[in-house]
Amino acid sequence: MREGFERILIIKLRYIGDVLLATPVIRNLRWHFPRAHLAMVVNAGTEVILRHNRCVDEVLAIDRGSAKSWNPIRRFRAPLGHIQWVRARRFDCVIDLTDGDRSALLAFASGARTRVGFRGEGRWRKRLYTHLVTADWGKGHNVEYQLEALRAMGLEVQSGEPELPLAPEDEVQAAAWLARQGVREDTPFLAVHPGARWWFKQWPAEKWADLANRVQTEDGLPVIFLGGDQEGEFLGRIRAEMRTAFRGGAGQLEVLEMGAVLRRARAFVGNDNGPMHMAAALGTPVVALFGPSDPRQWGPRGTGHRVIHKGAGYCKPCIHPRCVRGKKNCLRMISVEEVAEAVRAQLAEAGSRGTDLVTRPF
Repeated sequence: MREGFERILIIKLRYIGDVLLATPVIRNLRWHFPRAHLAMVVNAGTEVILRHNRCVDEVLAIDRGSAKSWNPIRRFRAPLGHIQWVRARRFDCVIDLTDGDRSALLAFASGARTRVGFRGEGRWRKRLYTHLVTADWGKGHNVEYQLEALRAMGLEVQSGEPELPLAPEDEVQAAAWLARQGVREDTPFLAVHPGARWWFKQWPAEKWADLANRVQTEDGLPVIFLGGDQEGEFLGRIRAEMRTAFRGGAGQLEVLEMGAVLRRARAFVGNDNGPMHMAAALGTPVVALFGPSDPRQWGPRGTGHRVIHKGAGYCKPCIHPRCVRGKKNCLRMISVEEVAEAVRAQLAEAGSRGTDLVTRPF
């Protein structure tokens, strides 16, 4: 199916981490089609990941709120505007990496003669594509799953590592913010992002506080807490539990400024979230805490990272959106001791070989 496409559209309507994990597809497309116009459609708020990505020529950020608005005019006007934007650009190839109904409809409405998408477990939307990717969901890392779209097009994959380019101004703002936290340019520190989109992916506040206390007293390493506006209340709970200095805060940095902080950190600790993928893409050693998600599919990409995962135990199949275990869910089974041990090992073995997947039963 390899053709000389001149205008290519990639659709990825998910979250920040998902857009970041799609960047290997972008880079490989640019390698194969250096003169093509390469555009991308993403959800509003995630386009920042692509701000300095030189492989992308144009980005459309879609406001998800319009689809949920009570105002029927607003609900239908916005999608029509998105379709008009896509059709006006006359793409000859659309690659849908979202595997969702909304993105499939947008791909079909584009009018592109080549529309590549995933079979979506045999759902109806597969009929909207001209070429189906037959990769099995959950059989490998999400990056490899998405790269199967290129292989289905007959394209060789050159690289599979996500990338997050930063600008000098991001580095300047990060350095200034760290200085306000009492961390100088040459001071090593541990970066922590304790937030998560869902409660069952969030390690408890008291455990984060205990971990920070141990690292700062026993290892003498400053701990910097990071978070967006939505993490303000949770960081407040952590701060209330701490007996050592609390450094950092929520909503004080833009996404790429946070990325610059992550790049400077000696190591990073976080849940299964976007900042975890950002730290890995920026080359910072990661200790990732996983609950119901499969780290083999969603773990930090690259080498030198550690994952602590209890597994779903007897909860098979996992029903995490309706988890009935409450405070005894799989993520909460991870102890402070084993995370502190993993942090110390990570600090001592920076640049170690490959991801160390730590899996223990309940």
